[in-house]
Amino acid sequence: MEQKHLSSYQPSHGGNVEWAAAIAGCMPSEILDFSASINPLGMPASVRQVLQSPHILAQIHHYPDPNYTRLRQAIANYHQISPDWIMPGNGAAELLTWACRDLAVLDLVRLPVPAFADYLRALRAASANFEKIPLEIGNEMEDRGGSNRQSNRQSIGILLNNPHNPTGRLYQRHQFIPLLEHYDLVVIDEAFMDFLPPSESQSAIDLVEQHPNLVILRSLTKFYALPGLRIGYALAHPDRLRAWQTWRDPWSVNCLAMEAAIAALADREFQSKTWQWLPTARTYLYKQLERIPSISPMTGAANFLLVRSERPVLPLRDRLLSEHRILIRDCQSFPELGDRYFRLSIRTIEEQEKLLQGITLNAT
Repeated sequence: MEQKHLSSYQPSHGGNVEWAAAIAGCMPSEILDFSASINPLGMPASVRQVLQSPHILAQIHHYPDPNYTRLRQAIANYHQISPDWIMPGNGAAELLTWACRDLAVLDLVRLPVPAFADYLRALRAASANFEKIPLEIGNEMEDRGGSNRQSNRQSIGILLNNPHNPTGRLYQRHQFIPLLEHYDLVVIDEAFMDFLPPSESQSAIDLVEQHPNLVILRSLTKFYALPGLRIGYALAHPDRLRAWQTWRDPWSVNCLAMEAAIAALADREFQSKTWQWLPTARTYLYKQLERIPSISPMTGAANFLLVRSERPVLPLRDRLLSEHRILIRDCQSFPELGDRYFRLSIRTIEEQEKLLQGITLNAT
């Protein structure tokens, strides 16, 4: 493929380092990736040790436990919930597919936007009838008509995430309680919630057992830096999960992903290290970006920052890539944002200095 074709291609997800390396003319390992919101502290040492164990590697010769008993119990212990309410999946993306199949049964699905592009993919694949609800950046979440469900006799669902992607806004747990009263099905993607320590978390997991119409999706790939293994899980009523099980292929979670997840959830040292590192690194990047003319960062609670630019972002993205081998996330996959926003993952201070230098040279 010629370079001009590559540079006109718009990745729908961050982390496409193969595409980036082809444009930059380097190896994928040489790309400094700020486009994918993956923990830069890397895979926990405990997970690396497990994956290198001959005993664990020997499991490749056998099919995984189709019930994922040990993994479900590990997740149950972590969240203090019955394992019957847990389903591991091939990343949160697989589980999103089944959640949207459930949503598609309803008369209408509300989708606050801007939103992660995979939500549209999953809703369309299930032939769901959905409407986009504009979510003004920085404003509180509103019911947006859910209270009218009983009067018009429609069955209505809603799909949202917390912390919100791409803004990084953290919604308070109490804001979801009215939604559970008004909607037939509420699906909350908490892919980035792990980046908040327990004292700051606004997870709705503790509401699941009291609300059969609530589904929580979680990812283990971002916080624990395991995107290549594809591992996530859903928390929902056992009856719902049993239905999902009949829809999907057997053994959707491989044995290495299962063992990695069990080890990661038990690694309290890694969790604490990330919670201590992130606020400082995020604040540093935010304050440094504030000093650069023509761009304005937004505060956020996750491991990324959304930044507004006074100029179109694609030229900046291309120059950072071709001249500095730095990949940022343009927001073309969030149509509501247009071409004046980009998203940056939080990385180490040293890596951020390289990014800031490149942006300063090219954004002003």
